[in-house]
Amino acid sequence: MQLFFIDESGTIPPKNKNDGIEYFTLGGIVIPEDLWHELDKELAALKTRFDINGEIKWRYFSPQKPGATPHSLSHLNGLQKEELRLCIYQLITKFKSIRLICALVDVQIAYKLDYVLNDNDLYWYAYKQMTERFQYYLQDLSRIVGSKINGIIVCDNRQPKDDYQLRHLHQKLLTGSKKHFSVYGNLIEGVFIAPSHLSVGIQFADMVAGAVYRNFARKDARYFDLIKTSFRKGAVGQIEGYGLVRWPKRG
Repeated sequence: MQLFFIDESGTIPPKNKNDGIEYFTLGGIVIPEDLWHELDKELAALKTRFDINGEIKWRYFSPQKPGATPHSLSHLNGLQKEELRLCIYQLITKFKSIRLICALVDVQIAYKLDYVLNDNDLYWYAYKQMTERFQYYLQDLSRIVGSKINGIIVCDNRQPKDDYQLRHLHQKLLTGSKKHFSVYGNLIEGVFIAPSHLSVGIQFADMVAGAVYRNFARKDARYFDLIKTSFRKGAVGQIEGYGLVRWPKRG
């Protein structure tokens, strides 16, 4: 069994208020079931080492403004935060069977498409790109081991109405037609939705999404380069189209 955790980087702008926002990112991390407890144990050790009580989020690594609400990393200085971030990315790449699958959405181009009417549509089509690559990954693993490998998807929670729509649309992927049955034949159940502070996998997915967003939106590749080897790859080692999906495709 493979567990696919998904989280977003940033907030999707409404269609009529997207000026100046170029990218939106969904980050995903695939963790084999037999590694989940080890990853949980290692993250707990990091939290103990840095005296962290609570969840770890990408945005918590930014400098904290005076008077801002304290969070789980507020007690760490800049150097300590950077050390912690590096440790997290080293932990991801430590396990060779962990794979990353992310979607990079060009917001301006996406909102020009006739069928993308709002921010929920944009999230959905990015999510669909992710689920397709996860299914392809499960098929690849099944061929390698000679038996069927299944997977489940776990997403960070959003607003209740958004979570309801995602569950509904996800189920349509699985049962909407014979075509969808064949495409998503390795997925089990519907999408599971959990708050990030209760999910180890979603906290890692958030850190992955942040690194990808930072690379493309801020032209800062420091963190993306640290995890690049863990992305799903094609036959000749390419990650674009396999572990990193750009949507919509330019041109």
